[in-house]
Amino acid sequence: MSVTREELYQQVWAEPMTKVAARYGVSSSFLARVYERLNVPRPPNGYWSQLKAGKAPQKPELPPAKPGDDLEWSRGETPRRKPRRRRVAQPGPPRPKETSGERPALHEVLVGAREHFEKSRVTEEGYLKPFKRLVVDVFTSKDQIDYALRLANQLFLLLEDRGHSVVLAQSYSRPDLDVREDAKAQRYGLPKWSPSRPTVVFIGKVVIGLTLYEMMEEVEFRWVKGKYVRVDSLLQCKRLLHDFDREWTSMRDVASGRLALRAYSPRYGVSWEKEWKEAKAGELSTKLDSIVRELKKAAPKIAELVEEAERKAEIERQKWEIQRQQWEREEAERRRVQAHKESREQILNIIEQWALASRIESFFESVAAKAAGLQDEERTAILQRLERARALFGGSDAMGWFRKWKLAEER
Repeated sequence: MSVTREELYQQVWAEPMTKVAARYGVSSSFLARVYERLNVPRPPNGYWSQLKAGKAPQKPELPPAKPGDDLEWSRGETPRRKPRRRRVAQPGPPRPKETSGERPALHEVLVGAREHFEKSRVTEEGYLKPFKRLVVDVFTSKDQIDYALRLANQLFLLLEDRGHSVVLAQSYSRPDLDVREDAKAQRYGLPKWSPSRPTVVFIGKVVIGLTLYEMMEEVEFRWVKGKYVRVDSLLQCKRLLHDFDREWTSMRDVASGRLALRAYSPRYGVSWEKEWKEAKAGELSTKLDSIVRELKKAAPKIAELVEEAERKAEIERQKWEIQRQQWEREEAERRRVQAHKESREQILNIIEQWALASRIESFFESVAAKAAGLQDEERTAILQRLERARALFGGSDAMGWFRKWKLAEER
């Protein structure tokens, strides 16, 4: 779907940039580069609060496009950047490194994340589980959360620099996370947590989910003076190890201090996953460039898997539709047969009841005929009893009974 300069201009002055970006499934910083490339003016910072106060600046006109300028933008198309001006080195003491206006210091999906992770529950293994689940997909211990958020920020900004939008997306699924370093080990009760929306990156039209987590390892602990102590820490002091060598030990799962990045397909029916794990703490920060290249390289393969999954899903949908239509035909036939059966049973029951009512009415008429020869007082009493007896039955009017009958199609 393509959108023109004029449409983008009208949209960004009608509602905040974040809402316009959400409509196209990209980040606001990504869309800002689109506006810059198409030379479309957008509201300055604080515009919407100024608008509510009646102090907003006047909306500028959309400047005419110059020869060779882009006139529209398509979702999935990477906005090209204007060349940056080269800074001439000036003599004197070195200045703090300045960041480009095109690249914020903190990616928007990480804004406010630290505060939410600080207000977390902590699992027995030491992992943080934020109460607010609309947050970036990071699952680590308290000791590693700062490093994890910094690493996530570096990765997301690098992806944005390469034209790949990173967002918290709806309508996608996140597979369960296995934090064990050795997934073959048979251990139970693993710590689990998942955000309400997966963190995904758009590489063209391909969606890839991202999870940054701290691996869990199995460590031997020794019960020393009323508490568990890691055996590897006791090994650093042979005297302590000797003093407590009679205490019993057990294996426990704990956060390892080393991170791993999981990339996966969040599309239903598509099984694709790749992980990058640290052998030593801090290694992932040196591999971000290669990770981005690998993600981009994997995109065509994932697209093929998505296409195959959609094809299979369509086949299954068609099979289900045929089966549903068959069920509907069978159910309609069952209801038709049942209605015919109930209609026949009802008319037979009506006939039987009418025949009984006719015999009863003949009896009542015989009683009435004989009551005619009785004295007034006795005749009146008999006829009153007779009326009450007749009221207990429906009478012998065949038409009245027949009107109660329902045809099969009336049921």
